[in-house]
Amino acid sequence: MADYKAPLREMNFLLHEVFAADELWARLPGLEGAVDRETADAILEEMAKLAANTLDPINRSGDEEGCHWEDGVVTTPKGFPEAYATFCEGGWGALVGNPEYGGMGMPKMLGAQMEEMINSANISFALYPVLTAGACLALDAHGSEELKQRYLPKMYEGTWSGAMDLTEPHAGTDLGIIRTKAEPQEDGSYKITGNKIFITGGDHDLSENIIHLVLAKLPDAPKGPKGISLFLVPKFLVNEDGSVGERNAVNCGSIEHKMGIKASATCAMNFDGAKGWLVGELNKGLAAMFTMMNYERLGVGIQGLGASERSYQNAVEYARERIQSRSPAGPKQADKAADPILVHPDVRRMLLTQKALIGGGRALSTYVAQWLDIAKFGEGEEKQKAEAMVALLTPVAKAFFTDKGLDCTVLGQQVFGGHGYIREWGQEQLVRDVRITQIYEGTNGIQALDLIGRKTVANNGAFFNLFADDVQQFVDSQADNEALAEFIQPLATELQRLRDVTARVLAAAQEDPHAPGAASVEYLHLFGYVAYAFMWARIAAAALPKTGEDSFYAGQVKTARFFFARLLPQAAALAESVDAGSATLMDLEEELF
Repeated sequence: MADYKAPLREMNFLLHEVFAADELWARLPGLEGAVDRETADAILEEMAKLAANTLDPINRSGDEEGCHWEDGVVTTPKGFPEAYATFCEGGWGALVGNPEYGGMGMPKMLGAQMEEMINSANISFALYPVLTAGACLALDAHGSEELKQRYLPKMYEGTWSGAMDLTEPHAGTDLGIIRTKAEPQEDGSYKITGNKIFITGGDHDLSENIIHLVLAKLPDAPKGPKGISLFLVPKFLVNEDGSVGERNAVNCGSIEHKMGIKASATCAMNFDGAKGWLVGELNKGLAAMFTMMNYERLGVGIQGLGASERSYQNAVEYARERIQSRSPAGPKQADKAADPILVHPDVRRMLLTQKALIGGGRALSTYVAQWLDIAKFGEGEEKQKAEAMVALLTPVAKAFFTDKGLDCTVLGQQVFGGHGYIREWGQEQLVRDVRITQIYEGTNGIQALDLIGRKTVANNGAFFNLFADDVQQFVDSQADNEALAEFIQPLATELQRLRDVTARVLAAAQEDPHAPGAASVEYLHLFGYVAYAFMWARIAAAALPKTGEDSFYAGQVKTARFFFARLLPQAAALAESVDAGSATLMDLEEELF
């Protein structure tokens, strides 16, 4: 298996040449003077070293050993506590945190690149700090000043970690029917009682305390999601001086034995009258939790991207070294018994598909992160637009990145042939690890419903129009650029196709309650391909004038051509599927299934 090397050239190209990140940072309140190009490059270089030298070497061994549970105590695989300590010593858990409480205050555009690196190197490890970062985000946005002062500094430094406790045995997507109770106490705290399952990092040996953000309902709360509140429940209570005190009434009853991410502890948590504190307002916990969940959903999308990159690096190295048969055009290495499999068109198809999907995904993750930065640091109408763009693009990023993540890891495995099915080459682990990304943090079917329902139909396409207008503005800006016409013209065509399909779905939803759900998955994929086309057109615009300077730029342009010629045509078929409506889905009687 190839040693992981972070794609720093691609990341720096996107940040500085495609998105002009340093110019954005210089004008956003709260970021001006805090970060520049040199600082950003140095941060990414250091993370690349950590990913390659510390996290990647324990990826396979962590998968083989897995986590262990005994008498309520969870231990992580060999090397994980040491790697976690190294990660925290570098301050990486504080990278995008609030400086008022010990964070570094860096932009999400940098955070997204960091997350890709750690997920490429070791998805199981990455889940621990990423969940903590999400918990910090929710606490910073909704917690009282007292809670923030007490918990955020320790969480940013990694001494304490975070977990998100939503799912119950009978309640996954439908959180409105959770049964975990919260009873008010005289001292202002709450007694939390109930059971949660599938809790990532619910217990482990990496940090001295684990801070759970738990959804629960008061006895007199309204029914459904409007009665959910959010509570902070620490594994160990915290003394007045900030030190760790006695054990709280929360424990891990078991850990799951899973298909993949085996070095990530997935726990069943029991709250037996545990002491907790309200985060945000009563009965508005779901909105507070979504602050964390939306962050995690982009993070999960980046997991799919990271696994794709790792699989691609393995496959490229193998394709260069593995010799089988001769090139259709005649021997390329006549001194050897056969040519490397990289000469064969179908192997190139698989590798280029990976490269094009990864490049488009990395650009889109950077684009979404840009809007997250504007939403966080911007002002006025620009801030409002950014919030709407983030809402629209989050389900696309989560679902499309991870659907294509599975596709890419399977393609990487396929390049290896039979060796891809063997553990020692690492490709089968990536397939197993990435599979969960399509399921947790809201299944991809739920993401598709969110995109078409809440984010499009509910506002009559207002959010969609913001995105479409952004693409159109770029198309218009390049109208006279003949060199870029091969990308701009098909982008304009597919944007119009997406506009037309969106309008037809909005119209159908007025008459047919099944129309949004019937269209949802194909619509999200159509959206994803058009978004990637937008990204590749922007990449080509930045690279095309420099193709004579460096082969890197020529490679970007040629990959863009492959995407437009071989992948983007799938948009037409997806549009036809959306237009087919709900009848073929809903007409079959239940007993005929």
